[in-house]
Order: sequence, then C-alpha cells, then structure tokens
Amino acid sequence: MMTTVWRPRVRIPVPNIDGAESEVEVPEEVNKGTKRKSAPRTKGPCEHGVKWRSRCKVCSACPHGRRRRECKECGGASICEHGRIRRQCKECGGSQICEHGRRHHRCKECGGSQICEHGRERSTCKECGGASICEHGRRGYLCKECGGASICEHGRIRSTCKECGGASICKHGRRRSECKECGGPSICEHGRQRHRCKECGGGSICEHGRRRQRCKECGGSQICEHGRIRRQCKECRGA
Repeated sequence: MMTTVWRPRVRIPVPNIDGAESEVEVPEEVNKGTKRKSAPRTKGPCEHGVKWRSRCKVCSACPHGRRRRECKECGGASICEHGRIRRQCKECGGSQICEHGRRHHRCKECGGSQICEHGRERSTCKECGGASICEHGRRGYLCKECGGASICEHGRIRSTCKECGGASICKHGRRRSECKECGGPSICEHGRQRHRCKECGGGSICEHGRRRQRCKECGGSQICEHGRIRRQCKECRGA
C-alpha cells in the first residue's frame, strides 16, 4: 500500500489581491529601531573591593546595608513567606537544609564541610584554632575583653539582656526558648529544659544520671578540688 505525501505548492506565484502592491514602504525610523545602552563590561572587584558587584552592599544600594535580595524591608526575592532566606528555611524545604533538618555544611551526620575532626564547627573549635576564637579562648563576638559586637553596655549578651530588650527575651521576662508559657522549643514534654531532662536523655545528663557539670566521676566543671560544688564549698570561698 502506497502512502500519499502532500506537499504545498509553494513555487506557484500568488497574484496581487485587489491591486495591492507587492512592496510596502516602511519609514526609516521604524526599521532603525531603538538602540539599548548596555553597561560596560567589568572584570574583577568593584570600586569598593568586592569581587562580585551584585554582592557589594554599596553598589546594590540597599538602604539597610544588606544585600537587596536578602533584605526583609526591601522585600527581597530570596525572602520566603516565613521571613527567612528561602534556601535556609525548613518549612520551605530550602536547598541548604539536609534530611536531618540542619544546614548541610553544619551537619555531623552529613559530614558537613564546617565540621572539624573534633565534631565541632571548625570556626568555633579551640583545638583547631577557629577563626571565631579570640586570644582569651572565647568567641570573639561574645568576649567582653575584646569588646565583642554582641556584648551590650550592661556587659551582657545583647540578645539576652532584659534592659536592652533583647530579641531572645519574651514578654514574661525570660528567654523565649526556655519559657513554658511561650512554648519555647527548649522545653520538653515533661515541662523541663530538654538538655537537662533525664527522661528525654538530655545532652547535659551524663551516664551516671547527673548533670555533667556537677558530676564528680565525669570531672564536672562546677566540681572544685575538694570534691564539692564550687559555689557551695567553704574552703574555696574562704580562699
């Protein structure tokens, strides 16, 4: 059985319709079009020393000193409906959130790039000499001697200072994460702080069922050389 293939008769000349001319005159301005002005190509950092001009706070012209796309006040495109950066938001399933609910580079189970051989974040590890550790052995932004940026005028961490109205202080005058009335995330189902709860297996509970910092067998930090809790030891207070 033969298959018929239809081909259009494109080579047949089409006569003029109603005496229309074959060529239509078009004004020169229309053919010329509008020439768009493009910015000159740049290589290397901008005039402020930032390699990518789009990452420069001055060049991006955000009035709040942030990257425009990551600024809540400017309604940045990278801000999700929960008020967070979209790629770092758990609810939105951000690309930087791993299956354990953490950021990939900070997750031990995922072997994050910022986790050192001691199981800590490299920047805050004393043994590794992390960049965030100051000469006093503390995190630089939390160190009073170094004048850390997070230390307020009252000598406390600004976010947890009541006088400064820290962001971590709730309306009940407590830390929001540890407030029962506010339903803080650090409060477990037994009404205790999760890291100190034996039933929940809190991180501050040692293998002997005590708080690790107050356990003699574990060499807790609050145990003095006399084998007592340091603040309750008469010999240590009299020294």
